[in-house]
Amino acid sequence: MNDNIWLSHAADLANIVKHGASMAVSKTDAGPAMAITRALIQRQIKDLHLICVPTSGMQADLLIASGCVRTIECAGVSLDEYGRALSFERAFHEGTLQIRDSTCPAIYGGLQAAEKGVPFLPIRGLLETDVLRHHDDIAVVQNPFADDDPIALVKAINPDFCLIHAPLADRQGNVWIGRHRSLMIMAHASKQCLVTVEECCEDNLLDDPLRGPATISALYITAIAKSPNGAWPFGFNDYYLEDSNHIQEYVRSTASEAGVESYLNEYIFDGTRLSS
Repeated sequence: MNDNIWLSHAADLANIVKHGASMAVSKTDAGPAMAITRALIQRQIKDLHLICVPTSGMQADLLIASGCVRTIECAGVSLDEYGRALSFERAFHEGTLQIRDSTCPAIYGGLQAAEKGVPFLPIRGLLETDVLRHHDDIAVVQNPFADDDPIALVKAINPDFCLIHAPLADRQGNVWIGRHRSLMIMAHASKQCLVTVEECCEDNLLDDPLRGPATISALYITAIAKSPNGAWPFGFNDYYLEDSNHIQEYVRSTASEAGVESYLNEYIFDGTRLSS
């Protein structure tokens, strides 16, 4: 076992994140790292630049509601069928949150540039969009191999940290992510990658011909903690179903600042009813 990479609890991972850091989080259906998120809120982390890959929901909204986020870069924040992300909207209208509105291809492109170790990546779909007017990290140049062929260049996105929840890791620190390839891009692009997993196995995952291609090498992993139910209240693969009652309760709570405070006291700072 790699004792330097395995930590005891999600709280140990949260203690690695620095105030003011840039931090990438996955979209909701990729299994958001909610156990680390709650630990960050308990620690009262501040001034995060949150990068949603490429969207987020309750994870981002909860961090914003807790006063942890200074700026957010995303293609959207929504609670999907449960409704609007009210804490996100409230913070924007009150001026306590800065938004860098982006698109899915731009965020993926910036992360892929960092993954490849290049300063930018060309993307055609941003041309003639409003995004160009609001981003000083996107440039339009002429294709050097063709005439009259403009192309947008998206600056590399190199987050200080990324948070991942995965099904499985081995004792060496390799992490199997299954079908969500965006998690691998996040790990490759980020300076540090913090991971919670449902299970740990003894076999080297990179040696498995089926799991190996969907395994992030321990070279890209900073630290891991075993955290069953680490994506709760969201469902995760075949491990557990989504806790729709709890998400609905969260949505009702965020209708007012008093409701948010009550939710945080009950489920984050008290923890007596915390499922994970």
